[in-house]
Amino acid sequence: MKNNRTFLEKLLDGAEVEWKPLDEVANIANNARKPVKSSLRISGNIPYYGANNIQDYVEGYTHDGEFVLIAEDGSASLENYSIQWAVGKFWANNHVHVVNGKEKLNNRFLYHYLTNMNFIPFLAGKERAKLTKAKLQQIPIPIPPLSVQTEIVRILDALTALTSELTSELTSELILRQKQYEYYREKLLSFDSLELSEGVVQWIKLIDLGELIRGNGLQKKDFTETGVPAIHYGQIYTYYGTFATKTKSFVSPELAKKLKKVDYGDVVITNTSENFEDVGKAMVYLGKEQAVTGGHATIFKPNHEKILSKYFVYLTQTSFFTNEKRKYAKGTKVIDVSATDMAKIILPIPPLKEQHRIVSILDKFETLTNSITEGLPLAIEQSQKRYEYYRELLLNFSYPVGWASAHQLITTNDGLKLTLQI
Repeated sequence: MKNNRTFLEKLLDGAEVEWKPLDEVANIANNARKPVKSSLRISGNIPYYGANNIQDYVEGYTHDGEFVLIAEDGSASLENYSIQWAVGKFWANNHVHVVNGKEKLNNRFLYHYLTNMNFIPFLAGKERAKLTKAKLQQIPIPIPPLSVQTEIVRILDALTALTSELTSELTSELILRQKQYEYYREKLLSFDSLELSEGVVQWIKLIDLGELIRGNGLQKKDFTETGVPAIHYGQIYTYYGTFATKTKSFVSPELAKKLKKVDYGDVVITNTSENFEDVGKAMVYLGKEQAVTGGHATIFKPNHEKILSKYFVYLTQTSFFTNEKRKYAKGTKVIDVSATDMAKIILPIPPLKEQHRIVSILDKFETLTNSITEGLPLAIEQSQKRYEYYRELLLNFSYPVGWASAHQLITTNDGLKLTLQI
């Protein structure tokens, strides 16, 4: 005979689940909270909690122990209401309720349950939703036997730990691959005097390797949903990698006629940024459609008989190129290297066969690095979804007969009763 019991029913094994208002099964330790302006905080190693996260580290503390922190107001999301777990000494400001379970309620069980709960029906106010202490006290909490609470906590904590471990391992792997990539990039693109004396490498000014065209116009307000592909200079250091086959943005055909054109194999270089590192960043455009770009960017149309587009872009990522562009950088708050000055930079140019070899190796390193970079968020998301799936299974307690949902419950002198006021 098939067993149709749910995962939770199997854990309960017939045990009764009581429902209690939060203030009957938990302590609300709000009296010790104390907000302190950032200018008045004394720097230390104690976490200072606000509605959504640790805002600072200070001297002194307001609480010591295991507590669940529930946003009073200012939660970054109302749908995924801000619930934090605090252990040891910490400082809580007045934007979080500070709660811990009494003898019948496991603190971590309370934490997991609240992260799975819809808080919206308990919130007051429109512009800045607030969970008042009175509403907090009324929140119904399921109280299965402590042994069941402990097992639920064990399972959910294990899934949380898996997510953290996965994040840590993939992040470490990403850092390692990036370091390997940077090492070999520097190694492959550093040409010593021996090679130079043998004539293997020529040193040529950028202006003699192709055509440089300074962009004009194009602001973010000009972007359209569809139209002509457009490359904004700011996107080169915030969005694009070494190359792009498609653009993030588009402009109208009318505006495109006035802008400088980017063809397949052209390189777009940034001339301006608020920091030195982002000036001179470059990407190869490999799109099928002609694109356009605007001001603060230079189009380099390489002579492909002398230099490969990707070889040049990889070269711009080296310490050598960084030192070269530093010679021409102007400005303090806004740094600029003009197209005229960039044209003066002398670059090491090996034969095309060697350029192809270097590009082939660096392409492989970039693919390896990007596979982790792109896969990391997806892996974390999948792990988080697995946790949420089991959290829903394990915390899906049935309300008593007549209780349609938790937000229809109010506290009276007689305990929890049904109300139709939603």
